[in-house]
Amino acid sequence: MVAFYEMITGQTATWLAPVFAEIVTPAATLAIGAAETVRAWQEGSAEPGANRTALLEFQVEDIEAEYARLKDKVPLVHELKTMPWGNRTFQFRDPEGTAVSLYMPATEQAKQRFASR
Repeated sequence: MVAFYEMITGQTATWLAPVFAEIVTPAATLAIGAAETVRAWQEGSAEPGANRTALLEFQVEDIEAEYARLKDKVPLVHELKTMPWGNRTFQFRDPEGTAVSLYMPATEQAKQRFASR
C-alpha cells in the first residue's frame, strides 16, 4: 500500500514505526498502517480489503498528465471524464479495493469554487 500511494502522490513515505508510515503532501497527510497497527487502535476496528464506501480524492495540477502517467499502472474504475459538478477526473482502485480519484477543477464554476480555498 505504501509503495502504491508513493507512486500515486509522487511523495516518499516516512516510516514512523515498522508497521506505520505517513505520506505528507501540502494539503493532507495519508497515514498507512499494517494489519498489526489495527490492534493499537482497537482489535477488529478495521478490516483490510473490506471497504466499499470510502473514496479518496486528490486534487492535481494537470489531470491529463496524471491520467497518462497512471492509466496503465492502476485498475481503472472509469476513464478520464468531466463530472456534472465541473471536475475532470478518473477513478481507480488501490490494492485493497478502495476507490481513489484524481481530479482538477475544469469548468469556470469549479475553478471559482476552488479558488476561494
